[in-house]
Amino acid sequence: MSLESTTATLPLAQRITDYYELCKPRVVLLIVFTAVVGMFLATPGMVPWHPLVFATLGIYLCSSSAAAFNQIIDRSIDARMRRTARRPLVTGTMRAPEALAFAAAVGAAGVAVLYWLVNPLTAGLTLVSSIGYAIIYTIYLKRATPQNIVIGGAAGAAPPVLGWAAVTGHVAPQALVLFLIIFVWTPPHFWALAIDRRREYAGVDIPMLPVTHGVEYTRTQVLLYTLLLFAVSLLPFVIRMSGPVYLAGALVLSGVFVYYALQLKFAPRPGLAMKTFGYSIVYLMGIFGLLLVDHYLGPLLAALI
Repeated sequence: MSLESTTATLPLAQRITDYYELCKPRVVLLIVFTAVVGMFLATPGMVPWHPLVFATLGIYLCSSSAAAFNQIIDRSIDARMRRTARRPLVTGTMRAPEALAFAAAVGAAGVAVLYWLVNPLTAGLTLVSSIGYAIIYTIYLKRATPQNIVIGGAAGAAPPVLGWAAVTGHVAPQALVLFLIIFVWTPPHFWALAIDRRREYAGVDIPMLPVTHGVEYTRTQVLLYTLLLFAVSLLPFVIRMSGPVYLAGALVLSGVFVYYALQLKFAPRPGLAMKTFGYSIVYLMGIFGLLLVDHYLGPLLAALI
C-alpha cells in the first residue's frame, strides 16, 4: 500500500489530531496568550469584542501556519531527534504537500482576517513575524549561528506588540517593554532545553550554543540572561505601566528563575536543565498573568487604600 493511500484512509479523528499537532498547539497557545494580554494592557477598560475576537483568531491562524511551515522545513531533522520523532510528517501520517497546502491556506486566512477585520498594521506585523520564524529563523539562522535563538527570538517576542496594535492601531513604548521581556526570556528558556538535548542537536548538525561552545559556557549564558531578565521584568513597574501587585509577583517569579539558573551553573544535576526549561514556561505565563491582574486589580486596590 502506498503512503498516499495509507494517509487517505486514516480515521477522521487521527487526521484532525495530525493537523492539530502540525500547528504546535502548546507553543501557539502561549503565543496567543501573550498577544491577548497585550490587547488588554493597551486599553484602560475592556477590550472591544471585535478586535479581541478577530485579532485572536488571526494571530492564532498565522502562528499555526508558521509552526506548520517550521515542521515542513525541519522534518528531516525532526526524524533524528527524540523530542520530535512523533510529529505527523515524521511518522508518515501526513505528507509534505498536504501540510504545505494546509500551512499556506491557514496563513493566508490569518492575514486576511487581520487585514480586513482588524487593521493593516497588525496584519503586516504578524506577517513579518511569521516569516521571521518560519523562513529566516528555520531555514537560515537555526543552521547558521549559535546565536540563532537570540536573533530569531525577535519573531517570538512579537505577539504582545501585535495584540497592542490590534486594539490601538499603533505601537506604543509599553508594547515594546512587553516585547523586551519575551526577547530576553527566550535564550535562557531555550538554552536550558538545548543543554539537555545537546547530543541530539550535535547529531543533526544544528549549532546550538551547548554544541559549539560547551555546556559550561551555556550555563553561564543562561545565568547572565536570567539576571538581565530579572531587571527587564521590573520595567513595567519602573515606567508606571503596572503597580505593586505586579512588582511583588515579578520579584518572586524572577527570583525563582534566578535560583534555577544559579543551581544550573554552580550545582548542576541530572534533570535540572529540563526543570529549568519547564519553569521558564510557567514564569512567562506568570509574568503576563500578573500584568493582566495588576492592570485591573491594581487601580481597585489603590482606591481602597
